[in-house]
Amino acid sequence: MKNNSIAQLVIAAVLIVVAFLLVNPTGMSMPDSAHMLVLAIAIVACGAYAVFVVAERSGDERDETHKMMAGRTAFLVGGGILLIAIVSQSLAHSLDPWLVAALIGMVLAKASARLFGSYYR
Repeated sequence: MKNNSIAQLVIAAVLIVVAFLLVNPTGMSMPDSAHMLVLAIAIVACGAYAVFVVAERSGDERDETHKMMAGRTAFLVGGGILLIAIVSQSLAHSLDPWLVAALIGMVLAKASARLFGSYYR
């Protein structure tokens, strides 16, 4: 495993732990300063993870296939989770518009990247 892969896994783990803390499932009360610190760490971890995603290069056809499969899986899982949240909140009559905006953003980004790739590749 390359050093980049290890660093990417570490950043992903930090991002998951910080996101878990932001959801606050244990009901622990965080002071505003601690909450802002956790939020700042989440933003930095997302940025660091994005750097790895953008800088990702594939060496051969197998790497390219793995990269495409990972992208498809992430899109389907993210879209599925958003759709479940939208249905759940709609049934409770308290739909958060950010969920719908995130799903629309994912679909538009996927469609525009597909169109760009088919015309300019």
